[in-house]
Amino acid sequence: MTEATALMRLQELDLELLKCASSLASMPQQARLKTIGLAARKVASELTGIVGQRKDAELELADTRADLAHYREKTAEVQALADAGGHTHREIRDFEQQLTSLAKRIEKCEFQIGPLTERLERLERAEKNARLTAERLEGERATTESALTEGSKALRSRIVELSRERERAAEGVSPEHLAAYEKARKRFKGLAVERLAGNVPSVCRVKLQPSSFHDLAHGDEITECPYCHRILITSEEGQA
Repeated sequence: MTEATALMRLQELDLELLKCASSLASMPQQARLKTIGLAARKVASELTGIVGQRKDAELELADTRADLAHYREKTAEVQALADAGGHTHREIRDFEQQLTSLAKRIEKCEFQIGPLTERLERLERAEKNARLTAERLEGERATTESALTEGSKALRSRIVELSRERERAAEGVSPEHLAAYEKARKRFKGLAVERLAGNVPSVCRVKLQPSSFHDLAHGDEITECPYCHRILITSEEGQA
C-alpha cells in the first residue's frame, strides 16, 4: 500500500468512525440519559434547599420548646416565692407583673409551636418525596445505561475494530503528511483528502487551470489543492 493509498484509507476509516459516533450519540437512550441527568440535578438542588429549611425548622421548634419549658419553670419559681407569704405590697405587685409577663411569653410559645410543627412536618414530607424521586431517577438511569450498553454493543465493537485498522493505516503515512491530514481533517470535518479525476479535484470540484494541472501532474503524488487547500492525491493508485 502506497502512502497515497494509506491516506485515502485513513480518511475512509475516519469518516466511518464519525458515522458510528453519530449513530451512538443519536441513540434514544442517550437523550433519555440527558433528561434524567437534568431532572436528577434539579431534584438534588431542591433537596439541598429542603434539607436546609428542615434543619432550620427543627432548630426553631426546639428553641421554642426550650423557651416554653424555661418560662414554665420560671413561673413555678416565681409562684413559689409569691406563695411563701410575708411580702410587701410592692413585692407582691412585682410578682404579679413577672407572672403576667411569663404567662404572655408562655402563650406566645404555645401559639408558635403548632404552626412550627406543621411546617416541620410539611418539610419532612417534601424531603421524603424528593429522596424517593432521586432514588427513582437513579434507578431509571441505571436501567437506561444498561439498555444503552446492550443496544450499542455491536456499534462499539465496530468502533474498536475501525480504530485498530486506523492505527495500522496511519503507520503507512509519513509524520509530515499525517500532521497535514489531521489539521485538514479538523478544518474540513473529515473530508481532508481529495483525488484528482482528470483535471478536477473530487471534493472541491474546481477545474484546474492548464498550468496548475501540468505542475500537479508532474509533481509529487501527494500535494495540496491550490483552491480548497485539502490534501490532493494525483496518482492513479490514489484514485483507486
